Amino acid sequence: MFFKKKECPIAKLGEKVLRQKAKEVENINSKEILTVIKKMLDCVKSSRGVGLAAPQIFESYQILIISSHPNDRYPNAPLMEDEILINPKIINKSETIEKDWEGCLSIPGIRALVPRHKTVEVEYTTLDGTKTQVVFEDFVARIFQHEYDHLLGKVYIDRVETPKDIISEEVYFKTIK
Repeated sequence: MFFKKKECPIAKLGEKVLRQKAKEVENINSKEILTVIKKMLDCVKSSRGVGLAAPQIFESYQILIISSHPNDRYPNAPLMEDEILINPKIINKSETIEKDWEGCLSIPGIRALVPRHKTVEVEYTTLDGTKTQVVFEDFVARIFQHEYDHLLGKVYIDRVETPKDIISEEVYFKTIK
């Protein structure tokens, strides 16, 4: 069951929770954490996002979801199963940095060119408690880094090299193909 938009409030730029370092998850199987994850899954689907971090739903926990799928906000996103990452850490990253367009549910109406590592190797705990390592590349690596920033109290516009790399989403959809 999906939350209606009004039932899935997304923290917007200026909310304190977006600038705090998220707390590590101690007990994955607690009712509270399972409820946060369920709400995150519902919110990422109803909002047409490709990823979501717990602080974006006002929950300061180190949980993020990668939910890449083509939609009207990201028509070229690769289709993949939802991935829930608990207490993620970057353990290695490529030297290659690429700039590409990003948007954020917490900063609606804006897109920006953001430099990110092309590849990141990540360690995290799965929902069943298994420690996992995986390498994300290209767009999925970008999603991970974007959401991971939320766990550190950062937003994507903090990484923009120049204000000229920020445009309105309306202009983005008119000019960027």
